[in-house]
Amino acid sequence: MPMQRGQALDHIRADAAFDAVVIGGGINGLGVYRDLSLQGLRVLLVEKNDFCSGCSAAPSRMIHGGLRYLENGEFALVRESLSERDALLRNAPHMVRPLPTTVPIVPLVSGLWNAAAGFLGRTGRPTRRGALPIKLGLSLYDFVSRKGRRLPRHRFNSARRTRQLWPDLFAGLTCSATYHDAWISFPERLGIELLQDAERAGSGSVALNYAELTQKGGSFVLLDHESDTRLPVSPKVVVNAAGAWLDEVRRSLASGENAPPLVTGTKGSHLILDNPALARALGGHMMFFENVDGRVCIVFPYLGKVLAGSTDIRVSKVTRTRCEPEERDYILESLRRLFPAIPVDPGQIVFSYSGIRPLPASDADFTGRISRDHDVLRVDGPVPQFCMIGGKWTTFRAFAAQASDLVLAEIGERRRLDTGTVPIGGGAGFPGQAELARSLRDRFGISTDRAEHLVDLYGSRAEQVMAHCAGATTDAPLAGDLAMTEAEIVWLIRTERVVHLADIVLRRTPLAITGRIDSALLQGIAAIAAAELGWSNDRTRRECNAVTAELDEFHGVSPQHLDTRSKNRSRTECA
Repeated sequence: MPMQRGQALDHIRADAAFDAVVIGGGINGLGVYRDLSLQGLRVLLVEKNDFCSGCSAAPSRMIHGGLRYLENGEFALVRESLSERDALLRNAPHMVRPLPTTVPIVPLVSGLWNAAAGFLGRTGRPTRRGALPIKLGLSLYDFVSRKGRRLPRHRFNSARRTRQLWPDLFAGLTCSATYHDAWISFPERLGIELLQDAERAGSGSVALNYAELTQKGGSFVLLDHESDTRLPVSPKVVVNAAGAWLDEVRRSLASGENAPPLVTGTKGSHLILDNPALARALGGHMMFFENVDGRVCIVFPYLGKVLAGSTDIRVSKVTRTRCEPEERDYILESLRRLFPAIPVDPGQIVFSYSGIRPLPASDADFTGRISRDHDVLRVDGPVPQFCMIGGKWTTFRAFAAQASDLVLAEIGERRRLDTGTVPIGGGAGFPGQAELARSLRDRFGISTDRAEHLVDLYGSRAEQVMAHCAGATTDAPLAGDLAMTEAEIVWLIRTERVVHLADIVLRRTPLAITGRIDSALLQGIAAIAAAELGWSNDRTRRECNAVTAELDEFHGVSPQHLDTRSKNRSRTECA
């Protein structure tokens, strides 16, 4: 059984010495936590909220090489991104899958200046991209990924062929281009799998969510917010992986240092829509297209819904963010321009989300010109601090390896293992979705929907989950139209560091992002958590209220929406 919170605190009490403390449980922090643990180091990871609950919970859910980074002349970043994309397709095939991507094109030669301007350091808005520069970019994309190619080469489609394949696209297209990248189904769950991989390494590493590292009198103290426990810890180095909060953490651990900021924040918002006509019009592809202001937008099928985004707005203050009405309208209008005959309106939005991208400090006029590259800065002190600056989801493993190598050198250790070849979580021994689903059906006598659901969420670990469910007192579905069951929620609570109800609803399951959560379902899950975690009636009410408030304030799902969904589901089940 995985380490529980009480056990984790006991491990720290018993031995406060760690090779490294990682601050930040987003994807970069979890990546370096796993990497260092696999090298045999004892690591403590401290996350102020839940794992993958900040910017790491708000990506575009693309795993991509960064086609548009070519405009900025970032060839090394594109090369690394393509390599890491392919590594994730190998190492996490249960969550990272190919995504055919199509670029609708109007002009032929416009945009040639974009690349030259990027090479020359121009920071302003790019011009409209035409067929010729897109062809050059995709050819370079294919060239960089030519060794060990995992995905098809790009192709161009004539105007007639484009219209045949996507008849609902806007008029006036001269052609389109199709290439392949990848998408990730459950990024927050992949973060949990990285954590579990680290602790299975057996080096004595410990990770805590809802905790904080403070410095007092030159000594480090761990504060567990859940129990108000304070424990001294003694690290050889600190890795600052706080993302958008990096500068805040850096200064708090460096005796009030007044250095210029290392991170520039830009806000990205996305919508999840229940629009079957739009989903059909996409034909299984992502559309990678320009909005009227020259920014690149995306839309693709996602878990039975449609994901659309995104905005890219510079922010001066780092805080929790939400998709504002003007951002919502910006994204919806981009979809209307892309598919003018398909009705798109705010009533189709089942979920929205927003996060702050922790990009390297920049004074670029156009936020799209700010680099998505990453770097590590060493800050001197009695305990050296390594600051992880920038980065993006696709390159988290390479970024973690970069930071880990610097930590290993600092403390005089050598790398034992190249993580680029190590499967992640349920990607280990994954035989393929169809084969594993068939095995689950045959072994446990479950439905195809249930088997496919388990494979989607857990990969090769689906058999462990189903074995637990089969042996449980009750394995009833949470609702008549859901494959997820009560026993599965118990498994998540026992094995995936669940502390609050929001951890289950928003991050361990896709119930919120797919628009399936409703008020009755929320109450049902809360009752399961209360029984498992020993919550009082008052605590259970507070947990439900907190989730309801969070959905309303940050995800555009009001209490009225939750009640309406419950009524609609009840009518459907009674019909």
